Amino acid sequence: MVSRDDWRPRRGEIPTAPGVYRFRDDAGRVLYVGKAKNLRARLTNYFQPLHSLHERTRRMVTTARGVEWTIVGTELEALQLEYTWIKEFAPPFNIKFRDDKTYPYLAITLGDAVPRVMVTRTRGIRGARYFGPYTKVWAVRETVDTMLKAFPMRSCSDSVYKRAESTNRPCLLGDIGKCAAPCVGRIAKSDHKAIALDFASFMAGNDVSYVRGLKKKMAEAAEAFDYETAARIRDQIGALETALEKSTVVLAEDVDADVFGIAHDQLSAAVQLFTVRGGRIRGVRGWVVDTELDVSLGDLVDTALQNAYDDLVPPREIIVPALPDDVAALQQVLGDRRRAAGERGGVQVRTALRGDKASLADTVRQNAHGALVQYTTRRAGDFTARSQALADIQEALGLAEAPLRLECFDVSHFGGKGQVASMVVFEDGLPKKDQYRRFAIEDARDDTDAIYQVLRRRLAYLTDSAADPDAPPPSGTRAAFHYRPGLLVIDGGEPQVNAAARALADAGVTDIAVCGIAKRLEEVWLPGEGFPVILPRASDALFLLQRLRDEAHRFALRYQRSTRKRDIRTQLADVPGLGPARIQKLLAHFGSVTRLRAADEADLTAVDGIGSALAAEIRRALRG
Repeated sequence: MVSRDDWRPRRGEIPTAPGVYRFRDDAGRVLYVGKAKNLRARLTNYFQPLHSLHERTRRMVTTARGVEWTIVGTELEALQLEYTWIKEFAPPFNIKFRDDKTYPYLAITLGDAVPRVMVTRTRGIRGARYFGPYTKVWAVRETVDTMLKAFPMRSCSDSVYKRAESTNRPCLLGDIGKCAAPCVGRIAKSDHKAIALDFASFMAGNDVSYVRGLKKKMAEAAEAFDYETAARIRDQIGALETALEKSTVVLAEDVDADVFGIAHDQLSAAVQLFTVRGGRIRGVRGWVVDTELDVSLGDLVDTALQNAYDDLVPPREIIVPALPDDVAALQQVLGDRRRAAGERGGVQVRTALRGDKASLADTVRQNAHGALVQYTTRRAGDFTARSQALADIQEALGLAEAPLRLECFDVSHFGGKGQVASMVVFEDGLPKKDQYRRFAIEDARDDTDAIYQVLRRRLAYLTDSAADPDAPPPSGTRAAFHYRPGLLVIDGGEPQVNAAARALADAGVTDIAVCGIAKRLEEVWLPGEGFPVILPRASDALFLLQRLRDEAHRFALRYQRSTRKRDIRTQLADVPGLGPARIQKLLAHFGSVTRLRAADEADLTAVDGIGSALAAEIRRALRG
């Protein structure tokens, strides 16, 4: 095995200038691309002792067989080169966008002699103006159909247009007034292009001012007794107002902005983009991102913006949940892309702290959270993925067969007091909530002692059934305790796993495997091993173990909170004059046991039915 020291560059060889670096494996494949203001400071971090590196970073540097760098003049050049290399090499350890659909756009081909409006998923039509993207193709088709009543421009294909031009007969849209029929000369091509430009201006956000101008023209036509023109403009206004009603007004009419929301966990992140033009939401777009290496929210924002505006024109204002470190360089890159697309002005990337924009940003974040929940739920429900996860766990832990029944244990306490534990069960990768169990722990020195006690109590049911194999199986809720698990999973690291192994040995159980999954680094520990098992970051196996661990933690925490609430109810029940109804009012008013214990007499008297004398008694009872 090649040691990292065999290819590690000397510290003095690494420049202190800004630049971009690439890690490669033994086949020359680029594993990771990164940028740095100071290459020496950044690359030195990758060569710290392995145990101090984040698990994903450790896996990358142990896979790599070399690193190379390119010095650039400025941080801006570093950002541009990093983006170019990521697009060129698609490094496996960089953030990867997944589930990115090809969204439909509304396009107006202003570069054509006779412009056409159409719904397309193709980008890059020469001279075309794009609007969107939209999440539903039927929605954008419905918008076009409504808008053609106000802007009767060509929407037919080239073949249909040429046939109408050669036969001097317009298509159906020309006959019903949804096209001005330039194909048969009903309108000059220059006038038709003016209609297309008005359509594009309206879609770009100048909608309210355009409607206001039409109303003025309608009034002028009516005053001149030109009622036919006034009626035609009235119908045009009605069509435009119908289209506007389908776009939600969220900000002032002069606001053009893109609002990003990001929700992320240890394995993945969901990105949502709301496109706001003229104060209205014009489009929604979303991605799911695999966070292969340990990245901050600012890093996710950086990558999301660069990928989003690979095929979109950046607006003047972009609202994000957190600013990346290189925000100044990023603004310059996006501004250059905006100007290259023919738009004027630069780009400002900022966060929204208050007001309507902050409210919209929170809405977008909630949408991102919903998308992340949906993604994880669908992934958990995939039978093929679950089967593969169990097979991968079997291979990674060296088990004789796939663990079809998984039991996970977690210990919870409040400041070292009120220790409780939970047991959750997954069968075939799905939770069996009717077989969850919870344990009250009377006296344990620490978490390892608590794990030992809980495992001994759980294993007692297995040893009882083994001692008398001919005994009939128990009935009721205790029956599940006699099912033999394929793998015991402990929420914790090496000490907790060794305590669980000691409980198995003391119980005489030798045919059940045990492992632990530690938080933060997501490492899988086996008893007696000095180094953890590292599962691929985006693997279904790690995803399953993480779900199991998180469910055990949630179940234990809920039980621990319920015991605290019971304890305080018992204390309050001894207060003269304080019955169940008033106790319930107290708990509902303060919302948590912690807040109730911290309340003074003035806070207590704010609760309906609690006077000053009773408040003093409550304070005395809570102080013990």
